Amino acid sequence: MTRIAIVGGHGQVAQHLITELSRTGHTPVALVRKEEYRTELEGLGAEVRLLDIEQQDAAGFAEAFAGSDAVVFAAGGGADGDIERKRTVDLEGSLKSVEGARLAGIDRFVQISAISVDEPLPEDTGDVWRAYVEAKRDADAALRASDRAWTIIRPGRLTDDAATGRVALGPDVERGDVARADVAATVAAVLGEDATIGQQWNLVGGDVPVAEAVRQSASPE
Repeated sequence: MTRIAIVGGHGQVAQHLITELSRTGHTPVALVRKEEYRTELEGLGAEVRLLDIEQQDAAGFAEAFAGSDAVVFAAGGGADGDIERKRTVDLEGSLKSVEGARLAGIDRFVQISAISVDEPLPEDTGDVWRAYVEAKRDADAALRASDRAWTIIRPGRLTDDAATGRVALGPDVERGDVARADVAATVAAVLGEDATIGQQWNLVGGDVPVAEAVRQSASPE
């Protein structure tokens, strides 16, 4: 696999992923909304293409994906109080990415989601958080129902700590923190393992080296 399209290419996890993919000989294609991000991302090793997640349709996504071998959905509507963007970015952006991948003939699709979004929410959950969780939940369900070769990674609370290179990964891993750099390293490792197709895993900081954690989760004893 050589060319990886990253939706939400200016995000913090995405930037770590660009660095990791470049380091390991792949070509990351950062899909971003603003031309002003180009110089920064090219400096990390990315090819940059413009894509407005909210305004463009699935055909526009397919055009942006052209020539890529896989798609990583790393976009998010942000931590602010804009409920609408949880739907237009986190959910609809994912749906258009999946359809765009299909139109472009790209089978491999990795989605960065969030831990525990399938669990019921307490009655006193705030409207913004509820909208975020429901968007991630529904996006994951749609991807699982698709005909793409999907993997879903569901990180715990993201931190800006330095990479540890060690994680806990699996379907039943409990909530915890995880460095954004370790999320990116895990996504990069998943892309290279066909045995991860059709898997949905929680991801937090842990004691197992990333590559080993991916292999163990893909081929449990």
